[in-house]
Amino acid sequence: MRSPSSTQPLRIAVIGAGAIGGHFAARLAEAGHSVTVLDRGATLDAIQKHGLRYASGSEPQRSIAVRAAASPLEMESPELVVLALKSHVLPTVVPTLSPLLQGGATVLPIGNGLPWWYFLVPGKPLSGLRLRRVDPEGAIERTIDMQQVLGGSVMASCHCPEPGSVVHSSGGRVSIGEPAGGNSARVQHWAGVLADAGLGAVVSDDIRSELWLKLLGNACANPLSLLTGVTTDRMLDDGPMRQLFERMMNECITLGRSLGLTIQTDATQRMAQTRKLGAIKTSMLQDLEAGRSVELDAILGAALESASALQQQVPQLESAFALACMRAQQAGLYMPGVAGP
Repeated sequence: MRSPSSTQPLRIAVIGAGAIGGHFAARLAEAGHSVTVLDRGATLDAIQKHGLRYASGSEPQRSIAVRAAASPLEMESPELVVLALKSHVLPTVVPTLSPLLQGGATVLPIGNGLPWWYFLVPGKPLSGLRLRRVDPEGAIERTIDMQQVLGGSVMASCHCPEPGSVVHSSGGRVSIGEPAGGNSARVQHWAGVLADAGLGAVVSDDIRSELWLKLLGNACANPLSLLTGVTTDRMLDDGPMRQLFERMMNECITLGRSLGLTIQTDATQRMAQTRKLGAIKTSMLQDLEAGRSVELDAILGAALESASALQQQVPQLESAFALACMRAQQAGLYMPGVAGP
């Protein structure tokens, strides 16, 4: 794989200029790299006309010049492809990205939930399992060579007040790592590039465990916020809701450990960390309020799929998933495409 010199501007494609994708694009462009975002509709129009409007913390909003394209055929051959789309659109979009991948670009998926590659790493529990809730027909797996993939986990709170505008409000840790674990010159290089751009990147020698640790919060807080319509602080301050949250998280921790993952926390510690963040509106609640499709399959459905493969009982997670799916279907924001586990 190529490891371009960090002294030269790098060609970076960001697929999806929403909250997290826009955050990455803005920081990397300000660091001097040649960034092109792929998007459509109002977001594409806004960036082409006004640049990418970006604000972070106390920094003033500014307009950052990035290229914006409607098709991969309009983009230069990249050295890094950042996949920042919702997981449920990846099976449709990724096959169109072949022109961007032919030069051996590194691919960094940074979405929520379990990525398509999670169980495609040899020598791990459930190795070879295709997550049908993430990649139903194997379209992503066929398009992206596993040798091109780096794992990524982003712990940052961002939102889009309007198309083409991104606000980074809190957090910023980005963990990247080789899917099979360990270290490499490639992961060191790209972690350095992201860190130099102000993205708080660190190298993880166990990115699969990092992704599961993030899933602990998402798999509990997201579906429950979808069902209740409240922020995380209100859920955790309510006795019965806190108990449900804890039971779901304990199931998720046990499941992760059954998969051979290193989970160095417990439900009490994880909930305390979440409560310290204050009134967090989860991504799923934001999507519900904005009328956008929700990511139930990758965030919770994929965890249930792995539990089913292990024949492990997770009744609290299953109940939350069934209720959340019905709530999202009623709102017209979820279309189940795979039979439940």
